Amino acid sequence: MFDIQSYQKAESVNDAIRLLGEDPEARLIAGGTDVLIKLREFKGFSRLVDIQGLPELKPIVREADGTVRVGSGASFTDIEESPVIRGCIPMLGESAASVAGPQIRNMGTIGGNLCNGAVSADTCAPVLALNGYLNIRGPQGERTIPALGFHTGPGRVALRQDEVLLSVEFRPEDWQGWGAAYHKYAMREAMDIATIGCAAAVRLDGAAISGIRLAYSVSAPIPVRCPGAEATALGRSVTPEDLPATLAAISAAVEKDVQPRTSWRANRDFRMHIIRTLAERVIARCVVRAVELQEAASC
Repeated sequence: MFDIQSYQKAESVNDAIRLLGEDPEARLIAGGTDVLIKLREFKGFSRLVDIQGLPELKPIVREADGTVRVGSGASFTDIEESPVIRGCIPMLGESAASVAGPQIRNMGTIGGNLCNGAVSADTCAPVLALNGYLNIRGPQGERTIPALGFHTGPGRVALRQDEVLLSVEFRPEDWQGWGAAYHKYAMREAMDIATIGCAAAVRLDGAAISGIRLAYSVSAPIPVRCPGAEATALGRSVTPEDLPATLAAISAAVEKDVQPRTSWRANRDFRMHIIRTLAERVIARCVVRAVELQEAASC
């Protein structure tokens, strides 16, 4: 049995903000795939404000300026199947498809995945690699912040108790012309949480890397970008002759950007091996996709 002391169904985002303000101990619940587990195992999750299914939080749209906006209440299945995601930022759909099984993907939401604060959340690294921004509303109005820095520690995010994440936005300059890819390494693949998650996006100028974003989950206390490895990659050639050396240099540089730890699921050395391997594998896939985008643009 769940020890639910208070449950209130919000009729709108503003109603949810009001209900949260009236009860400082209340927590939001959407799909419940994270919160209900916490309710069973931890204190502080027994007073709930339900925002599941609010129409304001569901849309996935491409706006006139090319910005892709994903409502925080969009389920993983919604993201995986969205024509907008498939056409603009398919890497986000790949990460959504890697989450658990169909039942969880039907219920779990991208907003819950980000706001839960879990370093293993499957959409965290992709959102960082796509340079996402978070649109948040609270009693004082709305604010937009970078996804980079939203996670402040294990299980902690920069969302106040009386605020609601409205949507995640991806600006056109951060996805148009970028080849992006995601890979989740897990012992039982989709049915297990990530041992390491790696996402990257690459932009090319001819045969040289002119832009790169490399991000990981479960490689530090919070999801991280890799500035050292990114700096190492800039300007390097990705011709068939040069690509192996470029990937090796990035793989070596990434060690200084991450802080994997030993746990019951995997030891530090094994995690570091996976981190370096995924850097090469994912960036190689990004390069292929970036080349395809170049070729399509030249037709």
